[in-house]
Amino acid sequence: MSRFKQNLTGAVRASWLYLLVLVTMLFLVLPTLIVIPMSLSDARYLSFPPKSFSIEPFFSYFASLEWRTATKVSLITATLTMLLATSLGTAAAYSLHVTQSRLSGVLRGLMLAPMIVPTIFIAIGLFFVYARFDLNNTIPGLVLAHTLLALPYVVINVSAGLRSYDMTQEQAACILGATRLRAFFDVTLPQIRFSVIAAAMFAFAISLDEAVISLFISGGDSSTLTKRMFSSLRSEIDPLIAVVATLMTLLSIIMLCISIMAQRKAKRNAA
Repeated sequence: MSRFKQNLTGAVRASWLYLLVLVTMLFLVLPTLIVIPMSLSDARYLSFPPKSFSIEPFFSYFASLEWRTATKVSLITATLTMLLATSLGTAAAYSLHVTQSRLSGVLRGLMLAPMIVPTIFIAIGLFFVYARFDLNNTIPGLVLAHTLLALPYVVINVSAGLRSYDMTQEQAACILGATRLRAFFDVTLPQIRFSVIAAAMFAFAISLDEAVISLFISGGDSSTLTKRMFSSLRSEIDPLIAVVATLMTLLSIIMLCISIMAQRKAKRNAA
């Protein structure tokens, strides 16, 4: 009987915990999901709840040259950022993992600094630095800036994969005659590929959603979607903003799902 009471008490406590988690998730997710019905409204201004539904705003979005140009810039920037940040972050994480030095902790802290420093400070600094090199309002400038923000997430994800990897496999390849670079690509990288894929998805999503730095260093034909959204909110309440927000939310969810699946596979391989 006492064991039954203990199990019942544990179930009650667990139910309160599940309820708290559910309420927290609803609090975080619901404001994001509100934009989906707003994107299907046929009203001329943003309104919630919508009085009637229509898919006409989506046709208007694809017919708008300004929105399509901003979408192209954001996707190109996010893709290039993903490639650059993943390459640099993987190399950095590998170097920090295999290097036994007193400076490793300092270097790791510097790599993670963009996560700590307020983004507005980074944006102001980049604006004045870019002004000297004519990188403002350019895609290369955006890629470099977004890579700076995405790099810490890549380092964290790849470092987690390396910690669960047995480095003796790479050492054995080197003993058998492989160079360090070939051993990494032929032995190490396949073992940590799911961690690298998860890191790449994070880099893509961070670049796509970034707004503060884009407000400072993008403009004209190089305006990103987030910059275009803020400009539309400031000058007019364009209902297409809800359409863009919906598409970006769905794309971010897809990237997150791919990242979670890759992380799970990485854990299974480690086990």
